[in-house]
Amino acid sequence: MDTTKPDPSKRHKLSFSAFVFSSLTMVSRGLGYIRDAVIFIIFGAGGITDAFLVAFRLPNFLRRLFAEGAFSQAFVPVLSDVKTREGLAQAHATISRIAGPMLLALTVITFIGILGAPLLITIFAPGFIGDTRFDITVDLLRITAPYIFFISLTAMGTGILNTFGRFAIPALMPTLLNVSLIVAALWFAPYFDQPITALAWGVFVGGALQLGVQLIELKRLGLLPRPRIDLSHPAVKRVVLLMGPAIIGSSVIQINLLIDTLIASLLKDGSISWLYLSDRFVELPVGIFAIALSVVLLPRLSQHHSEGDDAQFNQTLNWGSGGVLLIALPCFAGLIILGEVIFMSLLQYRSFTDFDTQMATASLIAYSLGLPAFMFVKVLNAALFARQNTRAPTRIALIAMGANVIMNLSFLGLWFLAEWRAEHAALALATCLAAWLQCYLLLRATQKNNYRIPASLWRILWQCLAATAVMSAVLFALLPGVDVWRAWTVIERVGALAGLIVCAMIVYTLILYITGFRRLPALSETKG
Repeated sequence: MDTTKPDPSKRHKLSFSAFVFSSLTMVSRGLGYIRDAVIFIIFGAGGITDAFLVAFRLPNFLRRLFAEGAFSQAFVPVLSDVKTREGLAQAHATISRIAGPMLLALTVITFIGILGAPLLITIFAPGFIGDTRFDITVDLLRITAPYIFFISLTAMGTGILNTFGRFAIPALMPTLLNVSLIVAALWFAPYFDQPITALAWGVFVGGALQLGVQLIELKRLGLLPRPRIDLSHPAVKRVVLLMGPAIIGSSVIQINLLIDTLIASLLKDGSISWLYLSDRFVELPVGIFAIALSVVLLPRLSQHHSEGDDAQFNQTLNWGSGGVLLIALPCFAGLIILGEVIFMSLLQYRSFTDFDTQMATASLIAYSLGLPAFMFVKVLNAALFARQNTRAPTRIALIAMGANVIMNLSFLGLWFLAEWRAEHAALALATCLAAWLQCYLLLRATQKNNYRIPASLWRILWQCLAATAVMSAVLFALLPGVDVWRAWTVIERVGALAGLIVCAMIVYTLILYITGFRRLPALSETKG
């Protein structure tokens, strides 16, 4: 019998950190959806918008793959370990020695992106070859390529601040990119021969602003790196060794999305835009909650591992897993039920057509089926990387990525998707199933480290399922017909959508309370 007493101060501190990060991320995500609405209402979901999304997705992919994915997963545990064992002075020295090689590597990658833009577009958007979109995308990529330099250094700063318990500034960073893109679309686009070019410059300026603000905060806290190249430094070696496999292990979902983009470039115009939009709405709960949980959990789990405290490690993981269950299930159901009216309310104006809404809804439903898996992957990866275990996530990610490619090619011929002219949704469905496979394998790998799912999590699962079922029934009963929705003004549409969401939240919370849910698992619980 476990006799460890609860530590309310730790639980409350972790909850507060997650709340702060989630709240500020919600502000950023809200601006992100305003940004997307502005872009698609002005430019539509055709070939030109597809071109910008490819030029933006490539550096954004590298940012998630290297900076926020592999680098953060490798850097934060190492820095946390040095800080715990050796103190602040050695932690600062470690930061400086890691910053040097990173600066050099990012400079090389940025120049490759600029000079090799035609080759990159040929590889990752082969459907653009021989099309006017090819030259446009090459020009746009040459402008957006430096974003990987700016945002990767920003991600390093985020890792430093998170390790030292600072979450507010990093969570607000994306707002600068969103504001930059909104300003570019609304005010500067008309001044360019190709108006979409303004968005590429918006990406460039937004990345530079994020790095600038991050550097100011690091200097204020006395944590500003003094870059030095010392490849023999033990911490540098550990980060490099952990990064190699982590590149795949932490970012398989993003790699799958890039594969989706590659294949979508061979489908009808607009396919990339529809997949992008549906992915963005699924990313809302992932970004606000799952990433917030993983960001907050990783330094804490790394600290528990460094201290050899497996009990606290498992307790913290239980807390994070409970948080995923609490959010993922209602969001998954809500997106499926409200998907079409979400697009109609927020985007279906001017250049964004009813056909675009139907196509984006098809891929949103497919992506939403994988939402709980997308969220659990973030938390389970954090648990393994906190133990500096990169082998298992890498092997699992490769399996999931291979399964995704096979399913992508197999599902394109599904008769019902062809009937709906929604072949692109096959790509979203494959990504969803690959995420579930990755989630299952990651859970098994976590259990090999003496982790067992406690009874409290099973109880929360059934409570969340019951609340989600009742919430879904209420939404179906209250949802007006599509024809009614089309006849409404923008204010009526948005007002009705907001009312349905608020009603769903009230019903979900009420049913949770009725079924006995009061809080997430206590940080002292290791057994059911």
